[in-house]
Amino acid sequence: MVAEHLDVLIIGAGISGIGAAVHLQDKCPGKSFIILERRPNPGGTWDLFRYPGIRSDSDMYTLGFNFKPWTSRKAIADGPAILSYLNETIAEHGLAEKIRHGFQVKSASWSSDDARWSVEGVDHEGKPFSLTANMIFSCTGYYNYDQGYQPEFKGAGDFKGQIVHPQHWPESLDYKGKRIIVIGSGATAVTLVPAMVDRGAGHVTMLQRTPSWMISRPSEDKLVLRMQKILPAKLAYKITRYRNTLLQQFMFRLARRKPKAAAERLLNEVRKELGPDFDIKTHMTPPYNPWEQRLCLVPDSDMFRVIRDGQAEIVTDHIESIVPEGILLKSGKTLPADIIVTATGLNLQMLSGMKLSVDGTAVTMGEKVMYKGIMFNDVPNLAMWFGYTNASWTLKADLTSEYMCRLVNEMDRRGVSIATPVISSKDFQLENFVDFSSGYFQRAWDQLPKSGTKPPWTLHQNYLKDIKLLRKGPLDDEMVFSAPAPAQKAAA
Repeated sequence: MVAEHLDVLIIGAGISGIGAAVHLQDKCPGKSFIILERRPNPGGTWDLFRYPGIRSDSDMYTLGFNFKPWTSRKAIADGPAILSYLNETIAEHGLAEKIRHGFQVKSASWSSDDARWSVEGVDHEGKPFSLTANMIFSCTGYYNYDQGYQPEFKGAGDFKGQIVHPQHWPESLDYKGKRIIVIGSGATAVTLVPAMVDRGAGHVTMLQRTPSWMISRPSEDKLVLRMQKILPAKLAYKITRYRNTLLQQFMFRLARRKPKAAAERLLNEVRKELGPDFDIKTHMTPPYNPWEQRLCLVPDSDMFRVIRDGQAEIVTDHIESIVPEGILLKSGKTLPADIIVTATGLNLQMLSGMKLSVDGTAVTMGEKVMYKGIMFNDVPNLAMWFGYTNASWTLKADLTSEYMCRLVNEMDRRGVSIATPVISSKDFQLENFVDFSSGYFQRAWDQLPKSGTKPPWTLHQNYLKDIKLLRKGPLDDEMVFSAPAPAQKAAA
């Protein structure tokens, strides 16, 4: 039986995969492709996470696609609204028939003689499948969908209540009137605490080892709502997208250049929210500079509101053990709880754990260098979508899609079928490809590809630079174009 063959295989039907498919249809018409999605529904992150209050931590004018305006009132949108936006995109561009649900890719092996990837995996029934593709677009994100990061807490088995992780939120969990401890201080914890309070929790404690930087922003952008009344939707969206992107980039660069000033400004805002009696130094002052980790967005000051009202509290301490009635802290205090939520983060996983080989040699991600933040040295015809850590994911995802469409069209123009990034730079040095101190990156450095100190191997966290590089820049800088050996022999 001959395996199905495609021009492009897109893996993942989340925000990156859906966007990649739209760009491919528009800019590379005639190319055959499908999207393989292991889950029963599209949406990726926005279908997986079902915990209370799940929402964006970026404004939707930059988290939305560059080709589809976000027209809902809220700039900081909840998960169901984002999922609806993605489903609208699928319907508007006829992608439903292109998505195959319940298909998990396990491995892909490249043959230079055939200029194609042989892909194998299993379907929702566990039955094996195989296909071939000239090019792979990996749009699977960067974390393990099967298991979030769950530290081992001594005594966890003795707890009389229930312990849950936000990545695996039970639909039937009843927390009304209950005492909740949320372990963690990142975006998930900051989202969960006010959401559970507003939905009837008795009292919620955010237990953190170290604080995170927080910043409050309105969930609605009044200026945008006024613009939408007088301007066409696409024009209002484009103006807002560039305005918000420039503001994000300005604030990030300013924080990196003047970290003390940025820290004091953030702390002053928190003081205004929580009042002079709140212990800002203990509970709101992280041991790292702003934007060394992602800032936690607090829409409409909801987190600060529930603390002011006494419905929630922050405790900064270390866990000694979990005890039957709650959590025993190293300070000796016991926090009572009916439910413990471990908002302890993610496990990073490149390419969703897919095993790669090139001409029979296994590819180890931790030994690879990223080319323009998209491809890998000596790995032909494969790209990975990886968004910004200091701005909205989709800004980079859209540019990645545009760049790969340019590359596909350039290969057709040249009459070649292989594009391989190859390092030829002199005095080439390696560094971590993301300058971020978040725990989930720190735990996985050995598994992550590297960045180089010279272009095109440097990874920009700068949208304006990437516009120039990916939308306008050369396609042949340290990119080797070729045809498979049999084709070359036939041509001779």
